[in-house]
Order: sequence, then C-alpha cells, then structure tokens
Amino acid sequence: MTDSAAEPTAERFELLIVGGGVAGLTAATFTARAGVATLVVDHGESILRRNAHLENFPGFPAGVNARLFADMLQTQATRNGADYQKGLVDELAGSLETGFVATVGAVDDTDADTATADTASREIHADRVLVASWADVSYLDGLGVEIRDAGSKQYVDDDGLGRTNVEGLYTAGRIAERYHQAVIAAGDGAETAITLIHDSETPFYNDWVVPEGYFTDRGREVPPGCEEIDATEQEARQAASRAAMQEYFAEPHDERQRTHPSLVDDEQGRIDWDDAGS
Repeated sequence: MTDSAAEPTAERFELLIVGGGVAGLTAATFTARAGVATLVVDHGESILRRNAHLENFPGFPAGVNARLFADMLQTQATRNGADYQKGLVDELAGSLETGFVATVGAVDDTDADTATADTASREIHADRVLVASWADVSYLDGLGVEIRDAGSKQYVDDDGLGRTNVEGLYTAGRIAERYHQAVIAAGDGAETAITLIHDSETPFYNDWVVPEGYFTDRGREVPPGCEEIDATEQEARQAASRAAMQEYFAEPHDERQRTHPSLVDDEQGRIDWDDAGS
C-alpha cells in the first residue's frame, strides 16, 4: 500500500469495497482484521434481505432471519475495524498506480420510514477497490474492465481468485458470476479478500486466533494475521460472544420483510403486513 493511505482520512482508504451484501461485508471483515484500512459503501438493498428465512447457512441449525443475519455481518465487519457508509457509487476512475477515485451519491436510509442521508455527492480515494455490488456495473465504464453481458445482467470477469483485468480492482460474489447462495458469497468474499491482502504485500499468514503457546511453545513466532490468547482472554471472548448472540436473538427482528420490488408498491420491496415482525 502507498504511504499516503497508511492512515486513512475520512475519505481516503487503502481499500474501498463497493457493496455491503454477504460478499462485501465478509471481505471487509478479513481485510480489516489484516490491518488494511477498509471502507464499505453500500446502497442498502442486499438481496439477502428479501429472504423470508435463511435456512442453509452453516452454523444455524434452525436457520436465521435473513435481515438479522445481514445486520450481524455489518456489525462483525465494523467491530473488526472496517468503516461503513451508505451511498451509491456513480463513477469509478483511476488506477493502482495513481489511486482510484469513487464518486458517491447519497441514498435514503431504506431501513427507516424517513430519509436521513445527506444529499450531497462526495469523492472517496482508495488504493484498491473490491466490487461486490449487484447488479449495476455502469460505474465501471471507462476503466476497461472485462464484463460479460448476459442480457438483463452483467458480470465482471476475474481470474477465479477475485482479480479483474484491471490491476488493483477486484470482484467477489454474485457480480463475479458466483452461485446465488449466501454461503458461497461469503466464501468468495473471504477468498478475494485474502488474494487482495497478499497482492498488497500486507504481512499475512492466516486469520487464526489460537490458544496461548500454539506457536511460541514450539519455538515459532506468531505469524502475521494470527493471534495467541491465554485462557482468561479466551473465556472473556466467549462470554462476549454469548452475550452478543443472546442480545441479537432476544426479540424478533423489526425490519419489514422484503420481496421483489416489482411485486409491491414500494421501491425497496417492503411488504406491508400488519404482522411484519412475526
């Protein structure tokens, strides 16, 4: 990464992730934990939120409310150091050599009944960009990105590990033509993030938290990206985890269920059910 981006300002980051769905937020968790100054810009309408119940994501034996799961992903990314802003990327210009500049317009806070966003557009500067939005890729016009046109949908081509033909520009998730499942989007976001971490020459071995002595008692230094914790810290983290999960699942999620926007008279596809919280 360049020295100018080592300490991010409010609008300058080492990495800009466009899209705050499963792939984008999972990628942000990995890059932020590796010490890459990361910003996620999200327009607020992940398709995940249209699911009535997420049944097939590992670790949730009885499934999980999709909107709650999306909230948990966002909290996980920001808890680990990523920044998050609402906005819609209208244009992306630049290169790895000169830096990328994204022009970002405001969007309404679609999770509330009233709009709260600033209406002014702004610029965000980043050394690298990871595209995980869906499905509009018009903001990539002018960069020379290889795109496969599939009629009503367009996909960004990559090398299988998230690298596009434009150096410094990466892609993950549905826009990279991965299968349309949350678990695959999460895995692809993580894989692309690790590709980017290695490409940026950020010291990194594995994102592991291991018991005290796992490496050092074998005469090894703790590798970059790994952490050893003692029993007291392990108990504290497990207690914090239990408390967080109990809080998340204490009450039904209060966000209105969404469906395809073409089916209801609401631009965000929110269903007007009297018992929306059930």
